Amino acid sequence: MKVSRGIRTLALLLALVLALGAGGCAGQEPAGDDDGAATGEPIRIGAVLSLTGSYAGLGVPEKNAIELEVDRINAAGGINGRSIDVIVVDDGTDTAAAQAAVSQLIDQDDVVAVLGATGTGQTMAMRPDIERARVAQVSMAGGSLVTDEFSEWVFQTPWPNRVVVPFDLQFMKDSGITRIAMIADSGGYGKDGVAVTERVAGEFGMTIVAKESFNAGDADMTAQLTKIKAANPDAIILWAAGSEGATILKNWDSLGGSAPFFGTPGNARKELIQGAGSAADGFSFAAGHILLPESYGTDTEAYEIATDFIDRYTAEYGIEPDIFAGHAYDALGIVVEALRRLPEGDVDPAVLRDEIENTDGWIGIGGTFTYSADDHNGLTENDLVMYRIQDGTWTLAEEPR
Repeated sequence: MKVSRGIRTLALLLALVLALGAGGCAGQEPAGDDDGAATGEPIRIGAVLSLTGSYAGLGVPEKNAIELEVDRINAAGGINGRSIDVIVVDDGTDTAAAQAAVSQLIDQDDVVAVLGATGTGQTMAMRPDIERARVAQVSMAGGSLVTDEFSEWVFQTPWPNRVVVPFDLQFMKDSGITRIAMIADSGGYGKDGVAVTERVAGEFGMTIVAKESFNAGDADMTAQLTKIKAANPDAIILWAAGSEGATILKNWDSLGGSAPFFGTPGNARKELIQGAGSAADGFSFAAGHILLPESYGTDTEAYEIATDFIDRYTAEYGIEPDIFAGHAYDALGIVVEALRRLPEGDVDPAVLRDEIENTDGWIGIGGTFTYSADDHNGLTENDLVMYRIQDGTWTLAEEPR
């Protein structure tokens, strides 16, 4: 694997992390051989990502995006001549490991801000240490509770479930759907999605006729889907961001189920199509514009920013970035732009937090971000579009069925 200048990865054994015994890391020299490269004392930023476990398919592209942007920023002079050094810790898609990781980043590595986590449960597990240390956290997790359970220190880059669910339900309502079922992972993302859906379904004339769950790593959800099939829903909402989504679609196909599946940004993964094959046909999901960048509008600044990122990412890694890479691009970019607005000298994490909150109209991959004292997500339904999978690819599902 390519090791970026300015980014360090701590490959921690989970048992050691849980014991809080992890320590030491191999530092990399910051960029210094390009014209204009940063040479000052590095600014250290932490990142807690799921590079292994069920969310690895999300965390790896997040790390790739951070690595790519760190190189670009440092080669261009860094922040007021200082390079940025991002220290990445793998939480293994485990909440206890995420808590141990953020404790290490704050107490041992003295970071000025933390990116992550990848998952909602991991993000929430980090909060006590974030608030104890008074260091800003910018999460790449989509659970609404990340910012609805408000903390002045916690921000978020994905579209939260409280934005995604009404967008999904309105599309379903316009398609004539009234009876819905849900199948959700038992982690923070799934629980949050189910809770939001239950809270607002009635506003869209929806009746929830069945609700089932599964655990990360489960290999067969036929039993749960058999119960859902018996309830005869018009459609099924899938709450899963891991590899289990493909299994569910294949299980449903094997049962001869006819109700279509609807999903969320957590399903915006090529791995879902590859894993489910033809069983993914007809699957619709809400996500951001990056999957089909022309949907930004080819004459917009957002399109230019997105296509530049897509081109650089593809050239570096041989694959186009997904929305999760975009979440990481946005998280790092928001922190970097806040750092640029600070006066030169030592970085005060509390002042940096204030500048992150002052983000206003910053155009990223996920949309146009405007934070405020009572909104640490800053995105709206206008930053979403609906996609539909057919014949191994996704296209815009501009019209209801």
